[in-house]
Amino acid sequence: MAPLDSPSIYYSARRFDAVNSIDRAPANTADIVASGALIWRMRDGALEVLIIHRPRYDDWSWPKGKQDPGESLAETAIREIREEVGLQVVLGVPLAVTSYPVGGRPKDVFYWAAELPDGARALADEGEVDELRWVTTDVARALLTNHDDLAPLESLEALAEADALRTRPILIARHAKAKPRSNWAAAEDDRPLAATGKRQALASSRLFAAWAPSRIISSPWLRCVQTVTPYSVDYGVSVKEKKSLSEAGAQRHPARVARTVASLFDKDSSSLLCTHRPVLPRVMDVLREYLFEGSAEVLPTEDPYLEPGDTLVLQVTEGDDPRIVSVERVRAALD
Repeated sequence: MAPLDSPSIYYSARRFDAVNSIDRAPANTADIVASGALIWRMRDGALEVLIIHRPRYDDWSWPKGKQDPGESLAETAIREIREEVGLQVVLGVPLAVTSYPVGGRPKDVFYWAAELPDGARALADEGEVDELRWVTTDVARALLTNHDDLAPLESLEALAEADALRTRPILIARHAKAKPRSNWAAAEDDRPLAATGKRQALASSRLFAAWAPSRIISSPWLRCVQTVTPYSVDYGVSVKEKKSLSEAGAQRHPARVARTVASLFDKDSSSLLCTHRPVLPRVMDVLREYLFEGSAEVLPTEDPYLEPGDTLVLQVTEGDDPRIVSVERVRAALD
């Protein structure tokens, strides 16, 4: 996986099973873009999915909707699910992108898996959805109106068959755009975000919320702390500063970087880690230890790995032997 080129690719996704390899840049973005999710649960040992009926189109489909200006793909999916079925979900493994023409214009729909939150109940939106049903995947296959909607369902079934459907997210962020080193005469650890970086940090708070990290671990250097502070404040998650994630700390104690990254896999909780470009090679070395044996190449392979303000979203299996199921590289959308 090559690095994101700032003016080019803004979203990438890879899975361990080589399904759903996606790179999106302005040049290959459809005229119409939408996002949604296959919301799933286990009932009496059977996998069930939530399917909706839209009276406007008289069709059975998945919760989804068109992207609004200033939204990332993930934010669109979260908003549309909340509006259509009244659920606040956390996005799981990316499933598929369906493409088809609408009124002579190309349309792409991005789908994720999303487990039904504990204790939550789906409610049909009175305006857009008049009926919803929890059904087995076989029943869903029979009910779906559009053949294109089968691709994300088959992708979901493949994950379930591989015991790789229930996951938790780990986010690895490179700090947002900082003031240039050449224009900064004070201490390097006090170099702050540039104006663009501050906008990236604010937008990233909304983006991170799609995966709802409940732990934040950051380099103590100002530009990293400023990157994660908006999410910390907006969602009440405290920031734990680790000197080993700073450029100087990583250079002095590379083994501590490895221990910090490995600790993300020790607990079945979602996490966000923020660090610097020179630290990312060591981070990637540790992440490769958690790939499935024989896994497809899912991690970035070339420096700088991430552009300023970009984030890797890892979906990791739960349990005693956590493994990386998928890797997305995401970028916050600026207004």
